[in-house]
Amino acid sequence: MKKLKSNQSGFTLIELMIVLVIIAVLTGLVAQNFIGRDHDARVQAARADFNSIQNALEIYRLDNQSLPSTEQGLDALMSQPAGSPPARNWRGPYLRSQPKDPWGNPYVYVNHGSNRIEIISYGADGQPGGTGDDADLSSLDNAGN
Repeated sequence: MKKLKSNQSGFTLIELMIVLVIIAVLTGLVAQNFIGRDHDARVQAARADFNSIQNALEIYRLDNQSLPSTEQGLDALMSQPAGSPPARNWRGPYLRSQPKDPWGNPYVYVNHGSNRIEIISYGADGQPGGTGDDADLSSLDNAGN
């Protein structure tokens, strides 16, 4: 008969439990660092979009001596607008497609006159107003215009 070796290789249940506890603690610490970062990343992306859209609007203004009206909106950057103010020297498209905010909603464009424009994202809910993730973002807050 064969004798069983008393020091067989392998892990005991206690050793496995300790390793699982360590993995769970490490996962919790890493996850804690990333919770809440999603909203911050979306806000940063929206602010970057504001700058890109404002650059396209500035090129449009240089070509046409005026900015699109609120009614013409950001569509004036993709196809030559009709109406007032006329886009006589339109050389677009200035943007390839209708820009959407990081939550998938279209940006809102408002021409306040005197070359003062505002680009707005209504946040996660896509509705005016709100707090937290639903809070509105404005290019005026970004640039201080």
